[in-house]
Amino acid sequence: MNFNNDFKYDLKVGQAKEQQLADIFNSKTIEVKYDLQALETGNVYVEYESRGKKSGISTSEADYYCFCFGATFHLIKTTDLKNRCREFLGTKRDKQGGDNNTSKGVLLPINKLI
Repeated sequence: MNFNNDFKYDLKVGQAKEQQLADIFNSKTIEVKYDLQALETGNVYVEYESRGKKSGISTSEADYYCFCFGATFHLIKTTDLKNRCREFLGTKRDKQGGDNNTSKGVLLPINKLI
């Protein structure tokens, strides 16, 4: 984005983004995940299977995912999150987890989420 020191222009751009966010909150579904360890590990765990059946992101009908860690919220389109996770399927980041390690998921680096 080019620098512009015109307040009216900046205000219009800001208002357009405010409306875009309002539209997401008012008309889209958002799945919220609170990750207590993300800031320590540098990863979020994105589940795709549990007890041998598709689950988590594989079955989610949400338009967006919102990851909460620390005092921040990170909103991402579910389709974009799926694409970012796919690159780690079958790698050392494709991990067992959850209760009694009955789930499978991807340890997605926070820097790939943001």
